[in-house]
Amino acid sequence: MRLLTITLSLLCMALTAGAAKADRRVAFVVGNGAYKSVAQLPNPPVDAKAMAATLRNVGFDVVEGTNLTRDKMTEKLLDFGRKAQGADIAVFYYAGHGIAIAGTNYLLPVDADLKSEMDVKLGSAINIDVTLDQTMGDAKVKLVFLDACRDNPFAAKIKSNSPTRSVSVQTGLAEMKSGEGTLIAFATGPGQTALDGDAGANSPFTRALISHIAQPGVEIQQAMTAVRAQVNEETSKGQLPWGHTNLIGAVYLNPAATPPAAAAAPGAAAAAAVINTSAAEAELEFWRSVKDSNKPEELNAYLSTYPNGQFKSLAMARIASIESGAINTATRNVAKGVDPATFTEEGNQVSEDQIGLDKTKRRDIQRRLTGLGFDTKMTGVFDDETRGVMKRWQAARGYPSTGFLTKLQHKALLAEPQPAPATAATGDEAKPRRAKPAGNVAAGNPPPQGAPVYRNPPPQDNAGNAAGAAFIGGMMGGVLGGALRR
Repeated sequence: MRLLTITLSLLCMALTAGAAKADRRVAFVVGNGAYKSVAQLPNPPVDAKAMAATLRNVGFDVVEGTNLTRDKMTEKLLDFGRKAQGADIAVFYYAGHGIAIAGTNYLLPVDADLKSEMDVKLGSAINIDVTLDQTMGDAKVKLVFLDACRDNPFAAKIKSNSPTRSVSVQTGLAEMKSGEGTLIAFATGPGQTALDGDAGANSPFTRALISHIAQPGVEIQQAMTAVRAQVNEETSKGQLPWGHTNLIGAVYLNPAATPPAAAAAPGAAAAAAVINTSAAEAELEFWRSVKDSNKPEELNAYLSTYPNGQFKSLAMARIASIESGAINTATRNVAKGVDPATFTEEGNQVSEDQIGLDKTKRRDIQRRLTGLGFDTKMTGVFDDETRGVMKRWQAARGYPSTGFLTKLQHKALLAEPQPAPATAATGDEAKPRRAKPAGNVAAGNPPPQGAPVYRNPPPQDNAGNAAGAAFIGGMMGGVLGGALRR
C-alpha cells in the first residue's frame, strides 16, 4: 500500500511538472476602466484580474496591469515583448476602450483625451497591429482576446472636431486578419458594440473566456465555439463574439492526460487529482487576491467566476459588511484629504527610492502599519513579508497594490491616525518577556514563596511600570502559593 502511495505521488509530481514545463507561456493582461476624460468603465479591471488568475493557473507568466496611462502601458508592453520572444504560447488580453480609425484599431490608455484623428495616430492611443507585431511576432502560437468593443464616447468627439467631417471613425473595432499561428477573438462582430455587463462583475465575453479556455483537455478552437454559444445565450442573441483563426495544429491551454485503456485507472485517478488540485489552487489564488478588498466589484468577480465556490459565504458576508458601511466608513475617513493621484499612481523601486527612506524611517513605516492592524516585524528592512503587508494596506486603501510606496502613499500613511502608541522594540526585543522565579536558583537560593521577579526586570527609571509589574506578580504569587498550600 505504501509503495502504491509513493508511486501515485511521483506520478502526480511528474504530471504537474510536465504540464508546467512542456512549453514557455507568456501573457499580457490589462484592464482599463478609470478613464480621466470620459465616463469610467467599472468592469475591465475586474475582468483583467480574473483572466490573469486563470492564465497563471495553467502555467503562464503574466504581465498584468489595470488602469494604465500611456507611459505605463508602454512599459508593460516592453516587458511583455521581451518575455514573449521565442515563447511557445503568447496570449494578449485587453479589456477597456478601443477605437477604429480608417480601418485601424487602437487601444486607449486611461489618460487618453482624443479630440481629433491626429490625437489618435500621433501617440495618445496604441496601434494594435503594430503592438502585436512587435511584442508577439516571435512566438510560435499567438492568442489575442479583445474585450474592447464597447460604445466609445471618443468617436463622436473626434467626428465633431473634424474640419471636413470625412474622418472614418467606426463603431466598435474593425476586422483584423490573423497571421500564421494566430487566433484573434473579439467580444463581438466588427463594427458592433459589446455589452459591459453588470457593474462590478465580469463582462459576458470575459466570463465565457475564463469558463472555457482553461478547461482540461479542451482545444482552444473548441473552447471558442463554447464561448460564442455562451455569450449569445446570455445576451439573448444580442452579442455574438467574432474571431479569425490561422492556427496550425491543436492548441491546449490545459492539456489533460487521457489513459489508453481502462487498465490505467490508477493513473487516470492520479491525473484527475492533479486537475482537481490545480482548479482548487486557482480558486484559492483568486480568493486571496480579493479577500481583503473593500471594493464589492472585486468580490463579485470571485462570485461570478466561482458561483458555488468554497469561499462564497465569506465573499457574500464581506460584501454585505461593505455595503452596510462598516468598512466603507473607515476607508472614507482615511481617504479624507488624500491627493486623488494617490489612488492611481503605481509604486515601484524607483518611486520608493525617491522618498529617501533610511533604516529608521523604514522601521517607522513598519511600526505604523502594525499599529493600523497590518502586522509586520519592525526590522527596518523591507523584505518579502513587509512587501506583502504593504500590498494588503494598499488594497485596503484603494491604492495600486504593488508592495512599493510612492511619495503620495508615504505621505498618506504618515497622515493616518494611529489607534494607540506602539513600542519601538525590534528583533528579539519585540518578543514578550517571560517570567522567571526570583533568586539565584543556580546558586541554591530559591525565591521566597509568592515573591516573583522577572528575567528582564523593568528599567529602574520607570518606577510606575515596575511597581505595576510587582503588584500583578504579587497577586499571582499569592494565588499560586495558596493553591500549593491546599
